[in-house]
Amino acid sequence: MKLRAIAIAGPTASGKTGLALAIAAHLATQGGAEIISVDSALVYKGMDIGTAKPTHDELTAVAHHLIDIRDPLNAYSAAEFARDALVCVKDISSRGKVALLVGGTMLYFKALLEGLNDMPAADLGIRASIQAEAQSLGWPALHAQLKLVDPITAARLAPADSQRISRALEVFRISGQSLSSFQRNSAEADISQDTTKADSSNGALNINNVPMLSLEPLERAWLHKRIAQRFDDMLAHGLLEEVEKLRARGDLHIDLPSMRCVGYRQAWEALDGSLPMAELRDRGVFATRQLAKRQLTWLRSMPQRHILQADGPEVLPQALKWVGAVLS
Repeated sequence: MKLRAIAIAGPTASGKTGLALAIAAHLATQGGAEIISVDSALVYKGMDIGTAKPTHDELTAVAHHLIDIRDPLNAYSAAEFARDALVCVKDISSRGKVALLVGGTMLYFKALLEGLNDMPAADLGIRASIQAEAQSLGWPALHAQLKLVDPITAARLAPADSQRISRALEVFRISGQSLSSFQRNSAEADISQDTTKADSSNGALNINNVPMLSLEPLERAWLHKRIAQRFDDMLAHGLLEEVEKLRARGDLHIDLPSMRCVGYRQAWEALDGSLPMAELRDRGVFATRQLAKRQLTWLRSMPQRHILQADGPEVLPQALKWVGAVLS
């Protein structure tokens, strides 16, 4: 069975959702299309406003997959995403439709399209121990520990980058090997691997067989304006109230992957009092800009992508022309 899939990537607030819906509507007369979310925040139930989750009408207009599949208490790894997304792609293709892989979580794209290395899975006990050390010693001290065992990874991380420092130390304590060694081995395997054939044995589609449309603005100010407007809309539509409801459950905390999502972390800190409420908006906008910057950096490392100027004229006609070409 030939897998029919198109990836639509781009930084946050670049217009991916609207474009994907328009493409799906266009393909309705050509067998149809369904959308697979490639977004690590949209998987969580009860997190609608701060994730800019598609509306009820949008979700019913086109079939969507991998949205609202996890409770915020439970993490969802890139490996799990790759497994689930591949099942979705196969199912959609078997029904004669096109799978539109839409989102901005670049690690998810990598996991699905290229596969992941054999890095050890999370160990909650070791992770809790690292968190306890951080509370006692501070993250700069743990960054110093990381520098002793994995200087390559430590050199690219800020001393306050708690999430990545924690994971790097966790990998070392589980395996006795540095995070950078796993990444190096994976890169070497990628170089030596024959990529001329599709290979789904490791749960990955072959990246050469999945055309990618990347929405990238020419003017960064255009994207910054959209990010600010969207965050303002989230606040106006109840982001704080949404986070208050999540906090009221009593079983969630700020170090969970779900609560580290941009917007939720800042709202949680504001409600905690560790972030002045008057600074919430600016901190949220800044964090979202930083996310967009990381997404664009990752996209630039994917030379096979077809770039569509997100802030240019006639975005949809250009996209439809490209879709027609790659599906013909």
